[in-house]
Amino acid sequence: MRIQLLLFVIIFSIAFSATAQVNTPKYANEFLAIGVGARAAALGNSQVAIVNDVTSGYWNPAGLLDQTNDFNGMLQHAEYFSGIAKYDYGAFSMRLDTLSALSFSVIRFGIDDIPDTRFLYDASGALNYDNIRFFSAADYGFITSYARKLPVFGGLKVGGSFKVIYRKAGQFATGWGFGLDVGAQYELKKWKLGATFRDVTGTFTAWTHNTDSLITTYVQTGNLIPSTTLEVALPRLVLGVGRQFYYKKFGILPTFDLTVTFDGKRNTLVKSSFASVDPVMGLEISYAHIAFLRIGVKNYQELKNFDSSTYAVAEPTFGLGFKYKALVLDYALTSVGVQTESLYTHVFSLMVNLDKKDE
Repeated sequence: MRIQLLLFVIIFSIAFSATAQVNTPKYANEFLAIGVGARAAALGNSQVAIVNDVTSGYWNPAGLLDQTNDFNGMLQHAEYFSGIAKYDYGAFSMRLDTLSALSFSVIRFGIDDIPDTRFLYDASGALNYDNIRFFSAADYGFITSYARKLPVFGGLKVGGSFKVIYRKAGQFATGWGFGLDVGAQYELKKWKLGATFRDVTGTFTAWTHNTDSLITTYVQTGNLIPSTTLEVALPRLVLGVGRQFYYKKFGILPTFDLTVTFDGKRNTLVKSSFASVDPVMGLEISYAHIAFLRIGVKNYQELKNFDSSTYAVAEPTFGLGFKYKALVLDYALTSVGVQTESLYTHVFSLMVNLDKKDE
C-alpha cells in the first residue's frame, strides 16, 4: 500500500510539473465545474465529503460505496441566462459487491439555434433573412467511475473517474479531450472527510478547426487561421468535511468544502500567484428522511466600485427535496454571478433508487 501511494505521488508530481509549464487557459472546460444534482446546487456545491449517491461519479467517486441501494439513476435539467443555455445530466450507478461500485455519467451544456449571419447579405448587397443559418455550440462530458473500499485505516474508500470530453462549435470546430479525477472518503468519529483531485494528470482537449468554413472571415479581418489548438486544465484539489446530527425525527447536516486551484491568482477568498482557495458551505435540515430544506453559500468574490474601492459578495443558494419510496425529487435556486433576475437558475433533478429484489 505504501509503495502504491508513493508511486501515485511521484506520478502526480511529474504530471503537475509538466502541465504547469504549458500555456494553459485559466478556465478550460469550465462546463465541468458547474456541478450536478439539485441537492448539491442547493448546498453551494459542498459535496466532496458527504456525497453518497449516483452523483458521486462527478463529485467524489469514493462516495459511490455509500449508496444504500443496489442501483441509482438520475436525470437533471437546468437553464442558464434566461433559458439561453441548457444544462442536462444523466447518470446510472450500481453496487458490484460489498467493496466496490461503478457508475456512468453524461453531461451536456449547450446553446442551440445560434444565428449565423455571415450570409445575411446576398450577392447584390441586399438583406436576405432567409440566408440566416443556425448552429449549436455544445460541450459533452462522459464519465466512468469506479470505487473500492480498502482494508486499511478502518475502511478507507477510494475511487477514480475517467472523463472523455467532446466539444463542438457548429461546423467551425470540434474538440476531444480526456482527464482523470481521483477521490477518497473517510469517517472519523462520525465526521465525514473527503478529498478529490480533479484533472489530476491535467485534462487535455485538442481542438480541430474547420478553416474552410472561416477562411473568408479570417481574410477580411487579417487574422491567422489556426488548424489545431490544445487546451490543458490544470489540477484542482477539493477538500471537504461534514457531519450528520439527529434530534428526534430531525436531521441536521452541515458541510464545508475548500477548492484549491493551481492556475494562478483567482478572485477568491484566499489568492496568490501559486494557488487560490475558494470556500463553499451548506446546511441540510431533514424531517424523517422524507422532506429536506437546504441552504448554501458559494463563490466569494471581491468586486470593484467606480472609485476603485472594493466590496465582497457571495452567492446564496436554496433548495428543497422530497423522498417517497424509490423516488427523490430535488429542487435548487442558484445563480451564476452577482444576483440579478436574468442570472437566477432553477435546477431540478429526479433520482430513482432500486434494489435487485425490486426488479
